Amino acid sequence: RVEAFRDAASAMEQEKEILLEMIHNIQNSQDMRHISEGEREELNLTANRLMGRTLTVEVSVETIRNAQQQESLLHATKMIDEIVSKLLDDLEDAKMRLMSLYGACTSDVPAGPIDQKFQSVVIGCAIEDQKKIKRRLETLLRNLENSEKSITLLEHQKSSVRQSCNSKQD
Repeated sequence: RVEAFRDAASAMEQEKEILLEMIHNIQNSQDMRHISEGEREELNLTANRLMGRTLTVEVSVETIRNAQQQESLLHATKMIDEIVSKLLDDLEDAKMRLMSLYGACTSDVPAGPIDQKFQSVVIGCAIEDQKKIKRRLETLLRNLENSEKSITLLEHQKSSVRQSCNSKQD
């Protein structure tokens, strides 16, 4: 029963993360640009309210770690945080580095290179921490992918507007 309880609490932690990501994606979706100002304002208010309510829920499953596992977790977290902090400076490089970290966490054969140093650090972490690190990297990569799609759509819209303006001038 204890393991079932821990598993249920972990599932709730994951569901909270998924809900927050979904709300965030809705707020930043391209579809929001295609609705009226009033509808957009109403959706943003609802999304902010739901985000606030979701953030009031605290679910925590503590992982028992020895000193070496604690050190490995801190090191792995620091490595990810360093890449995330440089994300805006060089989006493409950050994405490639995150993909190599993710490759180090998966048992599948990754499409790209594997960060061997990160892999050895993650192996030193507790199993629950390894799963959380992998989920965090998946979320970061998914968010980057969504951001790239938004940027591409915006660039396409800008070029369409420019072409339209140039056509009218001719």
